[in-house]
Amino acid sequence: MATTPTRTLNDGTTLPATGFGTYPLTGEDGIRSMVTAIEAGYRLLDTAVNYGNEAEVGEAIRRSGVPREQLVVQTKVPGRDHAFDRAVASIEGSLERLGLEQLDVALIHWPNPSVGLYVDAYRALVECRGRGLVRSVGVSNFTEQHLADVIEATGVTPALNQVELHPLFPQERLRAAHERLGIVTEAWSPLGKRNAPFGADPVAAAAEAHGVTPAQAILRWHVQLGVVPLPKSADAERQRTNLDVFGFELSPDEVAAISGLARQDGRLFGGDPDTHEEM
Repeated sequence: MATTPTRTLNDGTTLPATGFGTYPLTGEDGIRSMVTAIEAGYRLLDTAVNYGNEAEVGEAIRRSGVPREQLVVQTKVPGRDHAFDRAVASIEGSLERLGLEQLDVALIHWPNPSVGLYVDAYRALVECRGRGLVRSVGVSNFTEQHLADVIEATGVTPALNQVELHPLFPQERLRAAHERLGIVTEAWSPLGKRNAPFGADPVAAAAEAHGVTPAQAILRWHVQLGVVPLPKSADAERQRTNLDVFGFELSPDEVAAISGLARQDGRLFGGDPDTHEEM
């Protein structure tokens, strides 16, 4: 079983350097896939209220037999619950569905700027941390401006920001802002889903040079950029290989070449946090 290095967050807690995305795993099949992921060595599980699978994540944790304190569980507050009291209630609901007493990480799923309550939602997460319901607070799909707003309002810098990030959309400027602020970057869709550039020359060449799969080359690229990738797979073998990215190292040239695949329109869909909203 792979052992994964950890990253230290700005609140002093630690996070595995790669995690397991659980969307869209649901039902009995979803539980089984999550159990095999935990058995493969994943210790960071990423869910959300809007994934509709928090109960399955909780069940997978119980079935896995891995001690609770060895697992990092993170979930996300949906847009419809951004008002302060509703956000607190959302966290309480997540804990109930997961069957847990404390969340390791709580995030705001999208800022939803037209609603204008993301600062209130973040205040609620800080309140939940104070109450011991949550260990670390963070955000998802926040821009530099959204980050500045919540930091100014609360004095609490998010521990992490989970954003779309893959070779076609490497988020160089936002990563630099995170670095400056001491925020860890997490990547959703780290391989690029249907647009995964597995056959692109820089990826294929790096994979061949190191005797790994193209997916492993891309996930290693994330790790070397200081990003925590959250790959999702229901396939047990792919789960194992996706986690096995700490036994080789890309050269600086290989990292730069994969970053060079960036496109102006590299997003998977119109997921610009200034305009895209999810309730």
